[in-house]
Amino acid sequence: MVLVDRAKIFVRGGDGGSGSASFLREKFVTKGGPDGGDGGRGGDVILRVQPSLTSLIPFQYAVHFKAEPGQAGSKRNCTGKSGKQVIVDVPPGTVVFDDETGEQLADMTQPGQEFLASRGGRGGLGNTHFKSSTHRSPRIAELGEPATERWLRLELRMIADIGLVGLPNAGKSTMLTAATAARPKIADYPFTTLEPNLGVVEIGGKWGTTFVLADIPGLIEGAADGAGLGHSFLRHVQRTKVLIHVLDAAGGLEGRDPLEDFATINAELELYDEKMRAKPMLVALNKVDLAEARENLPRLREALSGRFPQIFEVSSATGEGVAEMMVAANRALQEVVQLEKEAAAKAPPAEAKVYTIGNVSERAWEATRRSAHHFVIAGVGIERFTKMTNFGNAESIQRFQRVLKSSGIAAELHRLGISDGDTVHIDNIQLTWGEPDPELPSSVRMTRRQRTLARTGGVSDDDIVPELEDDFDSR
Repeated sequence: MVLVDRAKIFVRGGDGGSGSASFLREKFVTKGGPDGGDGGRGGDVILRVQPSLTSLIPFQYAVHFKAEPGQAGSKRNCTGKSGKQVIVDVPPGTVVFDDETGEQLADMTQPGQEFLASRGGRGGLGNTHFKSSTHRSPRIAELGEPATERWLRLELRMIADIGLVGLPNAGKSTMLTAATAARPKIADYPFTTLEPNLGVVEIGGKWGTTFVLADIPGLIEGAADGAGLGHSFLRHVQRTKVLIHVLDAAGGLEGRDPLEDFATINAELELYDEKMRAKPMLVALNKVDLAEARENLPRLREALSGRFPQIFEVSSATGEGVAEMMVAANRALQEVVQLEKEAAAKAPPAEAKVYTIGNVSERAWEATRRSAHHFVIAGVGIERFTKMTNFGNAESIQRFQRVLKSSGIAAELHRLGISDGDTVHIDNIQLTWGEPDPELPSSVRMTRRQRTLARTGGVSDDDIVPELEDDFDSR
């Protein structure tokens, strides 16, 4: 199976259902009170780690993932049905990025781990919520909240304990075959391996310990800058705890200097990620079954032993020295694991980063003047409130104006110098301050009284009904 380690997907939660504005009507109740139910919540799109997956290849065929919308509320205080969520399975080691900003959103490594990729919209309130002792027949109901949507970039970084690195044709695939039951493609030419391969190494037989060994395809000079398939390969090295640098001690068919090859690969690793320098590295002087390699061994050992004490003379083809090197690699791995456990025990509990709006104040807002006649209001609460306001309903418009006044937004806009006809942007909604835009559809145009309210940015005391909104609905 071909390893697909990059993908781009579109996720969108379900829109919330709109609330209902209805009134009780029965045989002997001709003018009952409001009984409009709330809209149902839209479904979420959730990414979940599925251990049985090893590639992102399913996303070559399915790119768009959309959850069900919530149903609208109905009479008799019936709440609309919530939309079903969509679960998207991803392999362990998947890193999630916002495709537009490039921000890393999640690093999914544990089986069953979940990430909320797109939240469904909230259901709108029905008119029963707006009844009061002085306003017994409210004809106002909220629209459902539109769901969030975005493009995500997925990158698979294979989870392996120890990685084999080196130039093309250094013998990494043959070594993986000698140490594990894996059977990667092997041939006597560079770039035989075009995708990482994994194998399980057993130390001490069936009841001993095991670790996962990865054959990282051959790197070349300039890999850190993307030369060849550099970035595609290097990302898989990041998760390994220990590296084995496989060096062709014979110099290859081209008669290269092994020391130059060694320096080239190490430089590319450190250019890509400075943390690579801190990883324990074992050096495998490979192909010692060849006379050219045996001639180079004294020079190579003398040059490398200072910084890299764990140097092994091996032959992937014959298996010579491979088992002893794997034992040493496992010992280095256990030391790293122990150090990580000790560091984790001493460190204070890490707070999980939340990549949602949950850690942002719902009541916070900011008004700015972008140009002579354009103003922007930003804030989680006011943006959601605006989207859920039905501007085709007079009472909804009055409610919106009360919120602008009670929250201080209207006063701030006046301070910034807003005038009739200026445009106010709230998320992707554009409103005109004062007289409405003549190009707006008639369903959202205001009456003369409503235009006066919009022009003043507030309402008179006679217009304010007792159920004043508490800034923004933080349900």
